[in-house]
Amino acid sequence: MKRFVLAAIAAVALGGAAYADTIKVGVIGPFSGPFALQGKNFKAGIDAYMAMNGKKVGNDEVEVIYRDLPAADPAQSKSLAQELVVKEKVQYLAGFYFTPDAMAVTPILKQANVPMVIFNAATSAIVTKSPFVVRTSFTTWQTSTPIAKVAYDAGVKKVISVVSDYGPGVDAENAFKAGFEKQGGQVVQAIRMPLSTNDFSPIMQRIKDSGAQGVFAFLPSGPTTLGFVKAYNENGLKTAGIKLFAPGDLTQESDLPALGDAALGMQTTFHYAISHDSPENKAFVAAAGKAIGNPAELTFPAVGAFDGMHVIYKMIEATGGKQDAQKAVDAVKGLSWVSPRGPVSIDPESRHITQNIYLREVAKGADGKYYNKEIQTFEKQGDPGLAAAK
Repeated sequence: MKRFVLAAIAAVALGGAAYADTIKVGVIGPFSGPFALQGKNFKAGIDAYMAMNGKKVGNDEVEVIYRDLPAADPAQSKSLAQELVVKEKVQYLAGFYFTPDAMAVTPILKQANVPMVIFNAATSAIVTKSPFVVRTSFTTWQTSTPIAKVAYDAGVKKVISVVSDYGPGVDAENAFKAGFEKQGGQVVQAIRMPLSTNDFSPIMQRIKDSGAQGVFAFLPSGPTTLGFVKAYNENGLKTAGIKLFAPGDLTQESDLPALGDAALGMQTTFHYAISHDSPENKAFVAAAGKAIGNPAELTFPAVGAFDGMHVIYKMIEATGGKQDAQKAVDAVKGLSWVSPRGPVSIDPESRHITQNIYLREVAKGADGKYYNKEIQTFEKQGDPGLAAAK
């Protein structure tokens, strides 16, 4: 069966899809289940880009084909990718909310002659697994390194680290530890939780018992992050003066109404906030808000998908619609543009996005709505985790 699938992939790579008038893009993501909001944001970003830039590149029509992967499932991710390549004859694969799902697909890219554009999955090492991977999201090294300096500058010298036990969580733990110890701080304890954890009360007790002045946390955005921040407040850590530091996954905009006043003043570092003040972002938020239906559901995976489509359009343009993964990827190495998040570029060596990282603080606007207010910029941040990944 494996030999048959590989032969079919090779046939597609050499065959009819090469000169297609319709360029198919296969997007894998969570469009149902507990993380469905993130998949909905993938689609909103794609729809916004196509509404603003059209559905054609040159004479070629672009068609997006979606496949649902409700939770992290590497075997199913690979199966869906093979189906998209063999049966649907897609020339590009994109999406991927969870790291294990992206990792599982990298072995088929070369023979399939198909690039992968990552809209979210945030482990540094993914881009090292295939020369045909390009990332337009972020990595947890990229978003977690600056918050270490923020914590130390806030007078916190002892921190306990709490992360989800999978690639991005381990990266976040290592990034924060490296940055915090470089400043002169100490990580007194490191806790790794199973991805399925939803009762955080025992974790909160361990944080209290650690004697730390602050906690660094990373969990994938969704029900888990909302549950963690609620538990932090309800178990008295905030009132006890134990400060919470995290990348922006923990305060995604769609969760802020549920967190309410308890989130006020919470600081995170991230690559994007809906409130980012630029004409490019205002246009994006208007288009993506319309695409998603309920603008209050708009959150960061939408901008990863929006910029991902920009990269795919540039690839299609460079190849004249022909199927040539190497030429497509080479065409976007060093590509720079102004994204809704600010100025960005694709690093020619790593194929990962270089971007500003912002320190944001949860605030309440005059309209009574909560938002992430940008208060400091860490300019042109690459991915310090790539050295560790190689």
